[in-house]
Parts: sequence; structure tokens; C-alpha cells
Amino acid sequence: MCGIVGYIGPKDAQEILISGLSKLEYRGYDSAGIAIGDGACIATRKKAGKLANLAEDLERAPLSGSFGIGHTRWATHGPPNDTNSHPHTTENGDIVLVHNGIIENYLELKHGLLERGHEFKSDTDSEVVAHLIEEAYTGDLEEAVRASLAQVRGAYALVVTHKDHREIVAARTVSPLVMGVGEGEMFLASDVPALLNYTRQMVFIQDGDMVILSDDGYRITDLQGQPVQREVETIDWDAEAAEKGGYDSYMQKEIFEQPQALSNTLLGRLHDDQGNVELDTQLDPNSFDRIHIVACGTAYYAGMVGKYLLEQLARVPVELDVASEYRYRQPVVTDRTLAIAVSQSGETIDTLEGMREAKAGGAQTLGVINAKGSSMTRELDHTLYVHAGPEIGVASTKAYTSMVSAFLLLALWLGQERGTLSKEEVARLVHEARALPRLVAEALSDERVAQVREVAQKYHQARDYLFLGRGVNNPTAYEGALKLKEISYIHAEAYAAGEMKHGPIALIDDHLPVVVVATESRLLEKTISNVQEVRARGGRVILILSDGDTENVQNGEDVIYVPRCDEMISPIVNAIPMQLLAYFTADTLGKDVDKPRNLAKSVTVE
Repeated sequence: MCGIVGYIGPKDAQEILISGLSKLEYRGYDSAGIAIGDGACIATRKKAGKLANLAEDLERAPLSGSFGIGHTRWATHGPPNDTNSHPHTTENGDIVLVHNGIIENYLELKHGLLERGHEFKSDTDSEVVAHLIEEAYTGDLEEAVRASLAQVRGAYALVVTHKDHREIVAARTVSPLVMGVGEGEMFLASDVPALLNYTRQMVFIQDGDMVILSDDGYRITDLQGQPVQREVETIDWDAEAAEKGGYDSYMQKEIFEQPQALSNTLLGRLHDDQGNVELDTQLDPNSFDRIHIVACGTAYYAGMVGKYLLEQLARVPVELDVASEYRYRQPVVTDRTLAIAVSQSGETIDTLEGMREAKAGGAQTLGVINAKGSSMTRELDHTLYVHAGPEIGVASTKAYTSMVSAFLLLALWLGQERGTLSKEEVARLVHEARALPRLVAEALSDERVAQVREVAQKYHQARDYLFLGRGVNNPTAYEGALKLKEISYIHAEAYAAGEMKHGPIALIDDHLPVVVVATESRLLEKTISNVQEVRARGGRVILILSDGDTENVQNGEDVIYVPRCDEMISPIVNAIPMQLLAYFTADTLGKDVDKPRNLAKSVTVE
């Protein structure tokens, strides 16, 4: 995944591709490459590291041609190096492609291709598609791409060309893709900023669309070849707005990117057809008998959900520590301890030092991390990447839900491998978890977002908030309070709902908004009992309820509904209204949500 650019027209393709990729550098990446053709041959150049490495190489030895494709890669399958960089080609170099997303069934497809004599150069899932297209190709590139995608499961924005054709074929499912319409020239990109220097006329490619670009213009079809009409939109964003995808802030954009981020975290690891979880790790699931989770801030609350999931599903005892305290409390660590570091950046100094403390005591270490190539990934024994993509907003949103999803994967995998979950239960939870991208997309529907905005505007003048939750959604309350504090500067406290009567109940009066996570769970009745205690003292209850819960509506002054789902995956869905409540409260107060005062994205000093 990360940045895609394509061009066909009368101009120098190399200059346009490099310029376009430079406008996507804000998305983060670890390598870059381009392929350029003239209709008779095609040449590829790619380099690990920054785009400047590729640009310098091309300055010394330029590629000539007037159509081509380019890519900046954020590594998923295979380490960041020249070979794993995109574009990928077939053995003879005739077919070239770039790909964002994840091919879920790539191993199965790769094994079949190897048996049929194909030779692979890279470790990536993307290269598999190039060989599938090669097998299907009989002179019609469009049909070959269509036939290959019929065999593929997963998420993709795929852009393909062939040395014998002045055309570019692209298709999208889940991963974003936009087409630019110029005067006698056509463009493709994964995001609008790459194209604004050349055209303001854009067509946003939808899931299941295939687009064919040529010197004559473009055609759009579905994956079965039937014509599709898409509206050409005029984009009037400035450069900064373009990087935000038309959203008002990076945080808002990243909230709405969560269905894609969750797809990246889960796809390729959850197999509904087999009812199992597959993690690309050398970790021995029976090599430890206790777990220490070490993290800071939002990552700590992701780890708190992880503790619930690991203990309930894998039946492993878990200790959870704030990283800044862990190394100084002299934790009891043995060679039967698995220490898990949770960090978006992989650079958080307190967490890194905590892992060093655990390693010194003989523990194995595992990182739940978003950023590849970070300090933690170089020091830890094992890494479970969350693949959320770059997160620019200081207040974490998509990284949080992706880290929680990674813990869900780990807990399911350990339950499966250690035998604490039956095959039937694993299959059921795998099926439930695969629905997460769709459920989160539903939670972000216009109607639900408007509902949260209305609540935020109603209470934006409150000086204090209380957040309550129970069980696996106790951490959701803590994360909700943290988000509100971070970006609106309103004081907020979070408590386990059953703990309220042991102190916080003294705070409740008719000025205090109390947000209660009361979605479907085995503790719902107890949670509603706690709500009654709040109401009896005049507290203004904002209830988070599951769709269809009409019985408990009367217990809240305001109600926010979320899609109904299994309790074990509900913290991910329930995080969405918490993020939106914080966002709209801060926005109503006129705060800069992307740059909250006194905060930094990555804390690299103690």
C-alpha cells in the first residue's frame, strides 16, 4: 500500500510520475519505483528508501516514454528493499503492475503458479497478480486483468500496463483510486494531490470498477465488463486541503479511513472459508505462560482491550503497565514471559525502554506496531504489524482501532493454537471479525455522524465529562475520555461503571454529561443499573446503544446507536462515536484538532 500514479498522453511521463509521487509523500512510504513505455517496450526503475533516491538515479539515467505507472510502497508482505518495491513485472518484463491493498489468498495462488512453472522475484503478494495476468493474456490486456481478478480475494487498487499496448488498465476494490481527465491526456492516482498540478477534473473510481485509459480517453466497466458511468467532478481544493482528501482536518480524514485501515489489518489473516486465523510469525504459541503488555496513551488503552481479549479467548494471564512505570517497578520477568509493546510509531521511548527491561529479564518480545523500520521493529523478537497506514493527526484514531484489531487477531490465533477455543468458536469469531470494516463503515454513515454531531454541539460548553463502561468496553470509556481531553481541552474522567459508586458518584449533578457504553453484552443489565444510579442524581446520560435496543432508550437523555455486533469485536465499533464526539466538540469550540496544544505525535524523550 501507499501511493499510485499513472499517466498516458503526449508529455514526458517520467517527470509527471515523479512529481505525482512527490505529492503523496505525506502518506509515508519505504520505497518508490516507476515503469515507462512507448508502446513497443517498457522499462522499470525502483529504489528502496526515499523518493529522492529514485529521482537521483533517474537524473543520471532517465527513462523515455509518454505513458507509465509509479508507486510508493508502505511494506506489508516482504521487507522494504529494491526487489520488493513496485512496480512488479512478469519474468519477461512484458506485464508491469502496481498495487495498493492486500491479496488475501496470495499464498494459495502463488503455490499454484509455482507448480505451473512461474518464477517469482519478490516476497510480495502483489507479484502474484502479475503472473495471473500473464497466464490469462492472449493479446487483450483488459480481459486478462479481468480474468485474473476473478481469482483474487482481498483489497486492491491495481494499475497494469503491457509493453505492446499504449493503454493502462486499473481496477479497485476497497483501496482508493481516482482518475484525472486532461486535455488529450489521462491520469490515475491513489489520492487527489498527485494530480492537481495537471487537472482539476476528477473521476472517483468506485468499488468493483475497472477503468481503461488510452490516447483516446477512458472507459469504465464493472468487473464483468459491463459499461459503468461515473460523474466527472471539478476539484477546487488547495494543496493542503487535497492532502486531507477534502476533509477539514487530517483527524477527520483518518476517522473515515478506518474501514480501509481495518481491512488492511485483518485481510489475509482471517480466513472465513477455513474458519481460522493465520499470522506470519515465528512466535511459538506455547513458549510462554504469561504476558506483559506495555504501552502509553491511546496505545495503552488498546492494550487494555488486548488484556480482556487475551485472557478471555486465549486464557493467558496478562499484566498491563503504563510503559513509563514498567521499567522502574522491577517487574518479575522470566523466559516464560511474552512482553508486548504497543506503539503506533515504534519510537515511543518509554515503551522502547520497557521492552529493553523485559528482554534483560529473559522475556520474548512482540511489537504491535504500525510503522515499519522503526526502532522497536529492529530490537523486538517478533512484530505484528497493524498496517493502518500513515497517521498524521496527533490524536490517534485509525491506529487505535487497528491496534485493537491486531490484539483480536493475536487472541484468536493463540486460542486456536493453544486449544482454548473450539474450532467452531474460532470460525464464528473469524466470521464476526471479518465484518468489522463493513460495521465501522456503517457507524460512519451520514445519519449516524449527524447524530453524534448534534450531541457534541448540545454539550460543548460542559466543563467536565464522565465516561463509563464495563468489561471489554471499560477501555472504550477510557479512550473516549482521552480523546475528548486531547483535542477539546475539556476535563474528562473514565471509570469502570461498577466502580462509580466508590467515589466518582459524588461528581454527578445536572451539569455533568455522562457517556455510558451500553451496547449488547453479558454485562448490559448491570451497566443499565449503573445508569439508573446516575439518573437518580440528575446526571445527563448519553447512552451508546446497539441497533434495535428500544428497551433502554428511556434511560438516556441522548442516545447514539451503533451497529449491533459480537461483544468481543464491539470495542472497535464503539470507538467510532467516541472519536466523533471528541472531534465535533473540539470543532465546535474552534480548536485545532490536528495540532492539540502541548502534544506531539511521537514521544521520543522520557
